[in-house]
Amino acid sequence: MATGLVSKFEGIYIALYSAYNDNGEVDRERAKKLARYYVSRGVKGLYVGGSSGEGILQSVEERKTMLEAVMEEVKGELTIIVHVGANSTRDSVELSKHAEQCGADAISAVPSIYYRMSEAAVEHHWQAMIDSTSLPFIIYNIPQTTGFNLSLKLLNKMAAQDKVIGVKMSGESTFDLQQYKEAGGEDFLVFNGPDEQFLAGRIMGADGGIGGTYGVMPELFCALNRLFERGRVQEAQTLQTKINGFITRLLGYPSLYGACKYILQLRGIESGQPRLPLLPVRPEHHEPLAELNQDIIAAIGSYAKVAEGAESHA
Repeated sequence: MATGLVSKFEGIYIALYSAYNDNGEVDRERAKKLARYYVSRGVKGLYVGGSSGEGILQSVEERKTMLEAVMEEVKGELTIIVHVGANSTRDSVELSKHAEQCGADAISAVPSIYYRMSEAAVEHHWQAMIDSTSLPFIIYNIPQTTGFNLSLKLLNKMAAQDKVIGVKMSGESTFDLQQYKEAGGEDFLVFNGPDEQFLAGRIMGADGGIGGTYGVMPELFCALNRLFERGRVQEAQTLQTKINGFITRLLGYPSLYGACKYILQLRGIESGQPRLPLLPVRPEHHEPLAELNQDIIAAIGSYAKVAEGAESHA
């Protein structure tokens, strides 16, 4: 099992959105501007090409283009974890090698989707990616979309390899998260996936979080993490509740990613519409989303000192 890597990778990671032009093609300049937006927000890094990044809806070449733009803009400033999971092992290995060539810090992958794979098939799929590069590998467990839930037996087998350094736990069970952390040990990374239970995940052993809604309120998740680290759990619970109110409102739109992209657009960060079949927001949603944006900005202002490392908030 890998050692000494928790401090390098722990923290808050934005699950980066896709960046398209007005014709729906991956846009390098918009991708760069989006990545740059997060440099000064206090986050540890970016998770590129995952669920929030619509990687499964993009071609291999589009995923490469998106990563290249991100690396050109923020390499060395943020830690970059690249999701390389694809339906075919061949594509996943190609994406893995490309991530290493670009200078990414780690790779990560879901199991192949659509087909219900056996543990042996999933292990073989992941192992091909692990063996194709010298990069650390982070398992991505999201059973509600893949239909595959990582067993402790397979986790233990995979984690025995030096290059397998952690798991992104996006399943809804904090019990499973705690079990993964206990099985992996102190130097095995566990990232909390469900944004709405970040605090619960941290309490049960997660070393940080990777999330999609972080993209419109990174400062709040950084503040939440700092409150937890300082043992101010009641204040952290109050902030998690506030964040969850924002998440509930975001989930009220045709697609979460469409709502988040529109909020960033209001802040001058264009990233295009989500790719169909993910739906964009409609004109009648613009006003309530503008109100939500203002409420988020107000909360960010209230917790700014905490996010920056100060001892209290307004």
